[in-house]
Amino acid sequence: MVMVKSTDHRRKARIVALQSLFAADIRKNRTEPSFEWLDDEETVAQNALDFATKLLRGVFDNCPDLDGLISRYAPAWPVSQLSLIDRNILRIALFELLHNPETPKKTAINEAVELAKVFGSESSARFVNGVLGSVMSGLDSGELTPIEPVPEGR
Repeated sequence: MVMVKSTDHRRKARIVALQSLFAADIRKNRTEPSFEWLDDEETVAQNALDFATKLLRGVFDNCPDLDGLISRYAPAWPVSQLSLIDRNILRIALFELLHNPETPKKTAINEAVELAKVFGSESSARFVNGVLGSVMSGLDSGELTPIEPVPEGR
């Protein structure tokens, strides 16, 4: 997997989350998020690891719903046939769009497209942008609604 240097802790977190999801898919381990693949020499700031953990748990906990949205907004592309990279970039972005109100929607889309440019195929960025643009249309029209997280302790 390509290693990318980034000073933005949220971008680094998205990269770490993508690499962890990719590793989990390769191993067919969909039970618990893991950073065991991280190189001992690679330092990841704690705030990046915290955000990456939030993304991983969010994707793991909501995976069936996220995959359902991918199927709905990219009906010509069965989720199981998407590349591991494209599928996991979309899962992360959809989680952020629908479940993480701290991330501006445009930021979630732009970050997903940037991940697709770096880690995906030649057509990944265009595909990811198209699917997420359709999802945004659904959000704007009220067809989809973001899911506000329940405050902890309730």
